[in-house]
Amino acid sequence: MTSHQAPHRVFNFSPGPAALPTEVLEKAAAEMLDWRGMGVSVMEVSHRGKDFMEVAAKASHDFRSLLKIPEDYAVLFMQGGAIGENGIVPLNLMLPQGKANYLITGQWSARSAKEASRYGQVQIVANGADAKGRYQRLPTRSDWQIDPEGAYFHLCVNETIDGLAFDGLIDRGDAPFQAPAAMPVVADVSSTILSEALDVSQFGVLYGGAQKNIGPAGLTFVIVRKDLLGRAHPLCPSAFNYQIVAENDSMYNTPPTYSIYLAGLVFEWLIAQGGVESIAKVNAQKARLLYDTIDQTDFYYNLVEPAYRSKMNVCFFLRDETLNTQFLKESQASGLLALKGHRLVGGMRASIYNAMPLAGVEALVAFMKAFEKRYG
Repeated sequence: MTSHQAPHRVFNFSPGPAALPTEVLEKAAAEMLDWRGMGVSVMEVSHRGKDFMEVAAKASHDFRSLLKIPEDYAVLFMQGGAIGENGIVPLNLMLPQGKANYLITGQWSARSAKEASRYGQVQIVANGADAKGRYQRLPTRSDWQIDPEGAYFHLCVNETIDGLAFDGLIDRGDAPFQAPAAMPVVADVSSTILSEALDVSQFGVLYGGAQKNIGPAGLTFVIVRKDLLGRAHPLCPSAFNYQIVAENDSMYNTPPTYSIYLAGLVFEWLIAQGGVESIAKVNAQKARLLYDTIDQTDFYYNLVEPAYRSKMNVCFFLRDETLNTQFLKESQASGLLALKGHRLVGGMRASIYNAMPLAGVEALVAFMKAFEKRYG
């Protein structure tokens, strides 16, 4: 009989599907073949059965608790990813006006606006791209052009490809995210959800994919103010109609049950860490350490203006780009996985979501300094 060895785990900086907490994976592995003593996996039981309904209800409850979601908001677990929601949002919210406002701050919000234009008129509030098509800062508030008759105002809180974000959704003076008071704000929060405190009441809808801070790919979450339900376009598929999904507790169709189960384990893990407020302090520490390392040398650089830098996705470049391949080869050999930047921007990207421990960023910083010493 072969002996069992501890599994080999690396520091995974993947932007998504991203790392999951080791404790969550260990618990899921232990329960894989025999969940709750039933002799089956949780993914093999009916989504309408009492046992799984309890899992889904607890996941929803813990999610609400972590974000302090008010009672006048519905929490939906759906499918299709955030890209799917780019179409599902206008199908649910664009009527009766038939138009909406979109602020473009990076690759993902640009994609959201393009998809929404299939279903109605899209007003581009502002586009933060520079002359080279790069996104290095948020658009200046004086440049915004908001259509006051738009059904909603859409933004992406954190641009994972470009590495810039609204810092905690606070008003900076030159780039507040507020829309007119009567206009619902809709935000893609795929990559920042549960990473820092969030005032849900400031938004009409929050949505995102789960595969960064919540769980595996395949699950989406939607937090929607209940007075916005019932506005879906007649051609909106019933499985994507927010009102129908809400009325059926996200069980109108078969949901991604295993993903919901894993999300529930992640919520429990986060609560055990002290909740969103506690993890936010760790996230700030990780980001500060990495950006300080980049800024203290000419060997590496970051394009985003400091006030707009993402805490979740740190993009950086080597001054000598001929070293990129070597950097990636040696970093992977050192147990630092998935540091290659997105194909649209190049360079490197370290995604440091909730599940990335401080030790992982410390290891990356140590490698970066050693690499610079060897090749700088």
